[in-house]
Amino acid sequence: MTFHHKNTNLYNIGVSYKKADAHIRGKFSLSKENQIALLEEAKQSGVDGILVLSTCNRTEITGFAEHPFQLINLLCKYSNGSVDEFSKVSNVSKNKDAVQHLFRMGTGLDSQILGDYEIVGQLRQAFKQAKNLGTTNAYLERLLNNIMQASKRVKNETKLSSGTTSVSYAAVQYIIENVADFNLKNILVYGLGKMGKHTCKNLAEYTRNESVTLINRTEEKAVEFVKEHPSIKKADYANLTEEVANADVLIVSTGSDKPTITREHVSEGKKILILDLSMPENVSEEVKNLQNTTLINVDELSKITDKTLAIRQAEVPSAEKIIDEHKEEFTAWLNHRRFTPAINTLKQSLEAIQKDEINFHKKKVKDFDETQAEMLTSRFIQKITTQFVKHLKEEKTSVSDSIKVIEKVFGNN
Repeated sequence: MTFHHKNTNLYNIGVSYKKADAHIRGKFSLSKENQIALLEEAKQSGVDGILVLSTCNRTEITGFAEHPFQLINLLCKYSNGSVDEFSKVSNVSKNKDAVQHLFRMGTGLDSQILGDYEIVGQLRQAFKQAKNLGTTNAYLERLLNNIMQASKRVKNETKLSSGTTSVSYAAVQYIIENVADFNLKNILVYGLGKMGKHTCKNLAEYTRNESVTLINRTEEKAVEFVKEHPSIKKADYANLTEEVANADVLIVSTGSDKPTITREHVSEGKKILILDLSMPENVSEEVKNLQNTTLINVDELSKITDKTLAIRQAEVPSAEKIIDEHKEEFTAWLNHRRFTPAINTLKQSLEAIQKDEINFHKKKVKDFDETQAEMLTSRFIQKITTQFVKHLKEEKTSVSDSIKVIEKVFGNN
């Protein structure tokens, strides 16, 4: 597939979680300012169609170029990565493969957690940014449009993003499924690392519980968080024991290397559900053996997420089928766009011959039936052009060569 100018192909170049660890991905990540500067430079240097995506899992450039190096150099110029590092962990795909990659990414098939839909919004934003800066073209617009349609269908028609995949979400699901009247229970979240934050957000989003309290060793972090999430109350670290005594459910997400909840925090005989999201475990051994205490750890919660991933894995073929349909639609549009000028040239040329011949026979032949002649010759033209379209659509056809031949033989030169 060749597009636009001579010798330009569509390339997708970048690094992702598949080959590059967080440290290397960090080096290649592009700030908002640098993304804009990169797109502006590409535009100045005459690139027709380019967009940039940079998230914690990947940084990618999709665009038209004579050689992928043009895009790789831009990435290395505006990030802290070098060409040498890039070559060790890179992904480079071209034309059909680049299109396939973007479809898989945009439907959650290429996410670090299968079916994770965050990437869809990020891809949409990346396109919007490029469009605002004037670096998109009809090709990219149509492609992204098809990807978003496929993505919407995968979300609505398959179970690719159903269920639970993060431990913090699994914890909230566990409470919903196992605690009667969970909206009326006192829930205490202890620890505000990434896991604690997600848990609080998930509690706010998936329950209507008004009694969620947060305790964190560093006071100001908790103060900040509660400001942004007014439905969650804050308690002082000094009052940990009282707060635990008050709780029906305790979620421990302290991320310490030794237990942060010990025997002295939990009173004997108290009915409490404790979910320990920390790795290593932050609830001490002796708490497990207390009567009326139910302790659920990361391994238990991971079983919920594994079950979900198995369900999602089974949905991959359905998602791929949807992708194929939208990819075919895109290819048909693309082909039509490329064939039309050449086919029109052929048609006009044949119609000119038709007109000349009919005029010639009208003068020569007495009682010449013009209508009949026109009908017959028009059908000929239709059949010849249909044959050519069929030829151009065949996989093995070199379209650009065939178009050149048509234009050379039938063009008006």
